[in-house]
Amino acid sequence: MPVEFIGFIGTNGASEIHPNKGSVLDVAYVEAIAKAHDAGGFDRALVAFGSTSPESQLVVAHAASVTERLGFMIAHRPGFTAPTVAARQLATLDQFTGGRIAVHIITGGADDEMKKDGDHLTKAERYARTDEYLDIVRQEWTSEKPFDYKGRYYDVVQGFGAVKPLQKPHIPVYFGGSSDEAIPVAGKHADIYALWGETQAQVREAIARVRAAAAKHGRQPRFSLSLRPVLASTEEAAWKRADDIVAQTIALREKAGLKTSDHAPPNAGSQRLLDAAKLGTRLDKRLWTGVAAVTGASGNSTGLVGTPEQVAEALLDYYDLGVTTFLIRGFDPLDDAIAYGADLIPLVRRLVAERDSQRLRAAS
Repeated sequence: MPVEFIGFIGTNGASEIHPNKGSVLDVAYVEAIAKAHDAGGFDRALVAFGSTSPESQLVVAHAASVTERLGFMIAHRPGFTAPTVAARQLATLDQFTGGRIAVHIITGGADDEMKKDGDHLTKAERYARTDEYLDIVRQEWTSEKPFDYKGRYYDVVQGFGAVKPLQKPHIPVYFGGSSDEAIPVAGKHADIYALWGETQAQVREAIARVRAAAAKHGRQPRFSLSLRPVLASTEEAAWKRADDIVAQTIALREKAGLKTSDHAPPNAGSQRLLDAAKLGTRLDKRLWTGVAAVTGASGNSTGLVGTPEQVAEALLDYYDLGVTTFLIRGFDPLDDAIAYGADLIPLVRRLVAERDSQRLRAAS
């Protein structure tokens, strides 16, 4: 099966090792990194959502206007926009971009962040709301006649979306969330279930959980894995670069008055990354937990370290487990995106094609 590569479009050049020295929304940077992904052969690029960050759909609308073929993965938090309105917004954007939109549903695991937008529901309540939200969104996208929906959180009477997505049957739905509350909702709704960069054993277990939840609804989702590849011309140089990234991360956090969290993070995904980090800095073939360990696994923070050939081989191990989408972003965001497009993505595509061809020959 062909693999999909997703990059990351931030709204400025900041990362764990680069402080933002300008505007939180640097238009020139957004344009530059969007064009780099477009030229580099990425299938999509994620635009994140945060309770204080620029609005993801509007960032995508501008990035789409300066690119030709690049698709987008819009991080979207259910509950802050009426689902009927959100469905029409996304469908409209899908029409304007020629079918280049996907949505990444992030329900939110941190109560403190949710309260910044006035949401005081518990995590269990948020996932229950997300379930209803996505029921309604899909009906807006696909129903050919007005519909009613009565739930705990939404009561829609004769809802109807006159504008439909260009993509059929609807816009792809990615879904993030590793908690016990999240998995049943993911099984029901996710077209692609998204994990952070975990060990092979953790990924195998997570895929089994989601597949079991999806089977109850007769569904077969695909799987995405998020990683931070650290590449260099030699393995030694790549690990040296990884060590330097950890040192720079620590220095920048200390300068900002931040310390490594000594308490369990509120979201299950981060907890799973920290569980991996407790096993060591280098796991499996070349999974690296250095930055996750010093940041409290704040977000996508584990990587694969090595030459492009070595990292490609490690990605194929995850492909063999059932992962067909890789979300990759670097600590030097723009330069790394260019390097991935030149050195990693074509190599992985070739190796996957060879692997699939070998399997077909063996089966015939």
